[in-house]
Amino acid sequence: MSLKEIVEGLVLFINAISILILIYGVVKATLSFVYNEFTKNSKHATELDKRMSINRIKYQLGTYILLSLEVLIAADIIESIINPTYQDLIILAGVVIIRTAISFFLAKEIENSDED
Repeated sequence: MSLKEIVEGLVLFINAISILILIYGVVKATLSFVYNEFTKNSKHATELDKRMSINRIKYQLGTYILLSLEVLIAADIIESIINPTYQDLIILAGVVIIRTAISFFLAKEIENSDED
């Protein structure tokens, strides 16, 4: 087995981890949302309590999305080390820029929801 094949397997494994992180975050946020909707409907729960709970769920989901994106970027960087053609590097740069922009704006959204 060559080094290139090992690294390609490692990149595939890291991509799978990223997907698992994302799925875990979505499932956890969904369960939290469902629990929040069914338990916060009592007379004692105020609209502010429900909104704070929703913001907490959004924050948690956003955190998992950001982590998943960062892991994907790491996998892309590792892959570009093995395939360092100009075309691959340009594609990697584009992907990193797009994912970084998404991460930046998602982090801002999470930060703004904390202030609410």
